[in-house]
Amino acid sequence: MPYLGSEDTVKELKKALSNPHIQADPLRYRNVIQRVIRHMTQGVDVSSVFMEMVKASATIDIVQKKLVYLYMCTYAPLKPDLALLAVNTLCKDCSDPNPMVRGLALRSMCSLRMPGIQEYIQQPILNGLRDKASYVRRVAVLGCAKMQKLQGDSEVDGALVNELYSLLRDQDPIVVVNCLRALEEILACEGGVVINKPIAHHLLNRMPDLDQWGQSEVLTFLLRYKPRCEEELFDILNLLDGYLKSSSPSVVMAATKLFLVLARDFPHVQTDVLVRVKGPLLAACTSESRELCFTALCHVRQILNSLPGHFSSHYKKFFCSYSEPHYIKCQKMEVLCKLVNDENVQQILEELRSYCTDVSAELAQGAIFAIGTIARTYTEQCVRILTELLELKQEHITSAVVQVFRDLVWLCPQCTESVSQALHGCEEAIQDSEGKQALIWLLGVRGERVPSAPYILEDFVENVKSEAFSVVKVELLTALLRLFLARPAECQDMLGRLLYYCIEEETDMMVRDRALFYYRLLQAGTEETKRVLCSPTSDHSLRLLEDQAECSVNAWASDFNTLVPIFGKEKWTAMTANQGIELCHTDSVCEASTVVGEEPLIPEKKEEVLYVASSSGGLTLIPSTCLTAEQFERTWLNLAVGCQQAIPWQENVQPDTIQAALQVVHIQTIAMSKANSQVWKAYLAAQDDAGCLFLTELLLEMENAEMQMLVKQSKDTPEALQAFISILRTVLGAVAGLTS
Repeated sequence: MPYLGSEDTVKELKKALSNPHIQADPLRYRNVIQRVIRHMTQGVDVSSVFMEMVKASATIDIVQKKLVYLYMCTYAPLKPDLALLAVNTLCKDCSDPNPMVRGLALRSMCSLRMPGIQEYIQQPILNGLRDKASYVRRVAVLGCAKMQKLQGDSEVDGALVNELYSLLRDQDPIVVVNCLRALEEILACEGGVVINKPIAHHLLNRMPDLDQWGQSEVLTFLLRYKPRCEEELFDILNLLDGYLKSSSPSVVMAATKLFLVLARDFPHVQTDVLVRVKGPLLAACTSESRELCFTALCHVRQILNSLPGHFSSHYKKFFCSYSEPHYIKCQKMEVLCKLVNDENVQQILEELRSYCTDVSAELAQGAIFAIGTIARTYTEQCVRILTELLELKQEHITSAVVQVFRDLVWLCPQCTESVSQALHGCEEAIQDSEGKQALIWLLGVRGERVPSAPYILEDFVENVKSEAFSVVKVELLTALLRLFLARPAECQDMLGRLLYYCIEEETDMMVRDRALFYYRLLQAGTEETKRVLCSPTSDHSLRLLEDQAECSVNAWASDFNTLVPIFGKEKWTAMTANQGIELCHTDSVCEASTVVGEEPLIPEKKEEVLYVASSSGGLTLIPSTCLTAEQFERTWLNLAVGCQQAIPWQENVQPDTIQAALQVVHIQTIAMSKANSQVWKAYLAAQDDAGCLFLTELLLEMENAEMQMLVKQSKDTPEALQAFISILRTVLGAVAGLTS
């Protein structure tokens, strides 16, 4: 929403831009233009000075041209008629003797978001592809992808594709990389750019000329090429050998993945590669960049699934630092669990023990669970440490220790005796449901070895009416029935009282049904009850052997250097399969991913977003929230009305104009009535960076000259809602003379 007093500011700027005395002074003239851009970025509507800004583009000052072109690209959709003048100016600049001006003009033309722009940019792009200046060719190549996207589902221009393939042999390395990205976009429906033997060998030979980001891109594209013989394979690997020692983590990761994929039939080569990248990975794990550190730790954890002892000699590198964030500490503790061996087990356990008393309860519990994981192999040392932790009488520590004891008794029955001796007094320090469940389960399964088990369970029975967690009540029923079968005299009375309460007074149907089941089971006799509850089970310790089984490198080689190690394969598959709302690029098609789930972890560029200021705070709308009509309808019906307003309407505006204006601020038009309809409707969708969806219905009845605006949001955030409404009103006001 424009700031207070913005109208006077715009009038002042317009007057200054038209002042011949200011125009005669280049420095003052540029300062006025800078003020226009400053107000534009602050959310002030300065579209009324469009004509003056177009005139300001007629200059030899490169800085002034950049400022004016930025203004044109922002407001061209709001002033499509006047924007034609800007197009003519840009076309003229595309023939300027200065290559910087030619490239800047061509880039700006490709960034104009207005109907029919593709017919104006086609010839300048083709001329740019043959330009002598490499900078112009770089811009023209990316412009090809932009032009293809503007043409929508029309047939791909074969001549343009051939031209781009020929430019892969351009002398400028950035042009080569841009060609790959452009071809990937243009041929997306056909599977992307094709990498055959001549192209692959050419790209390999051009690798030394590329910068780090270009090398990373080319290595990713080379994954599509399969060598035809073993000799060619090893020639390629020899050429790529030096990139395993690159100073760029992105290049190292991309080269490693290419090695692992190409050498899938040579396990010894894969192992040798992983040994060689140990140094770069360890350096990344201690990097000051938290994102890089976290990513490297996830990949180290993945490598350890195939090579358990790979980083064992460097286990101290994974000790946690006090200043590290929680998510990095958790990853390091997971890695430490995989590095344990006979030589370092004592040092790692001591380190984890120090984390158990951390001020963060979540981190402390994570350290206890990590000790529990190690306890499956080194049971005696770990149980001793866990028993000592119980003496601290801290609620979160006791709860986590009891949960670990439960898992140990289940997986390692040999530790049952020492665990049973440590349970006395634990019930006093446990308040959470997970801890209560674990303690009750232990008392039910191994209660015959705990002398005070019936009396501990009796306390839970006495307080069952005030128990807030139904899962605890269900666990209490099962544990008490099991203990009754082992010690009937001590448990008969309390079991009867518990069954009576759960059947007659309990309101939770899950608890009541479980109590009825056990009551009827007891009516069948204690022998039948024993057969059902205490029947023999398989040896759970066999699961330890399954967990410790090494997986092949080929099982995860294709997932290396993607988001899969970070999210996990199952979670990432679910995320990509059920992704209802996809975020697409609108301003920079060259930045789109090549294959879903296989984008490099250290991206070459960042997605552009538009910042719009409002009276209630900043709101960041994500570019082009692609929501289908079916998804919109389903979401609309499930949301409540957030705001409803009536807005006076002054002009009859064409739907295309409104749609183009909304696109500037990244508001998607789902459906819209035809022009001159008696009752005109439009349905809009947008999404902010916090994931909140804004769904809007616009209703205009020509007789009332009033527009009804109905807005719904997926999250209850009033500030964001008001900011979105302000943006919407500002856009509508700019295109249709809307009065506030």
